[in-house]
Amino acid sequence: MEVEQEKMRILIAEDEPIIAMGLEEDLSRAGHTVVGRCPDGLLAVEMAKELRPDLVLMDIKMPGLDGIEAARCIQRTFPLPVVILTGYGNPDLVDGAIDAGVVAYLMKPVMKEQLLSAIKVAVRRFEELEVLRKDVEDLKEALETRKIVERAKGLLMDRLGLSEEEAFRRIHCQSRNERRPMRQVAESIVALFAARIGLLYLCCHLVHWCRQSNLSPFLL
Repeated sequence: MEVEQEKMRILIAEDEPIIAMGLEEDLSRAGHTVVGRCPDGLLAVEMAKELRPDLVLMDIKMPGLDGIEAARCIQRTFPLPVVILTGYGNPDLVDGAIDAGVVAYLMKPVMKEQLLSAIKVAVRRFEELEVLRKDVEDLKEALETRKIVERAKGLLMDRLGLSEEEAFRRIHCQSRNERRPMRQVAESIVALFAARIGLLYLCCHLVHWCRQSNLSPFLL
């Protein structure tokens, strides 16, 4: 049975009124409360500071201050989960959003199911980022650590069949048990899997060479 999603107070920063209205309608029907709407990044920062929502939905392209810079301002002063809305699939924009502390992004047009799923993901990733922030006590370093932890999580999920939450918990627990920063633990995991892949490649290359030379690899 799926656990009901916690109801949240959400701020919408979107300069297209029709899209903003659609987002508010979907969120309200899901039981969330939209505490405010604004059409530009500067106002989004001000309203986020004043209203202190649980999460901000932010368009990436807005007048005045764009969504990425607005998200960066929010993370520096009063950290909140920020989900970026974009109509562009540009990898540079996505990387810029990640560097600004954005925890999830959605491609327009946004479907209700995608929206609600992204909110769940954003809350979980923000909680992970807060753990990393406490580990290093610096947002910039936490964001750099987050990139390495994401790589380690991906490897654990792919190789061991763990969920994203289980993979993060494993890294966090190993960090506490070994009294090492999470970045070091994540780097060790990445290096371990890289070494295994390298060894596998070497073995395959050796077997191929032996077959070409009519030799048995077990005699070497």
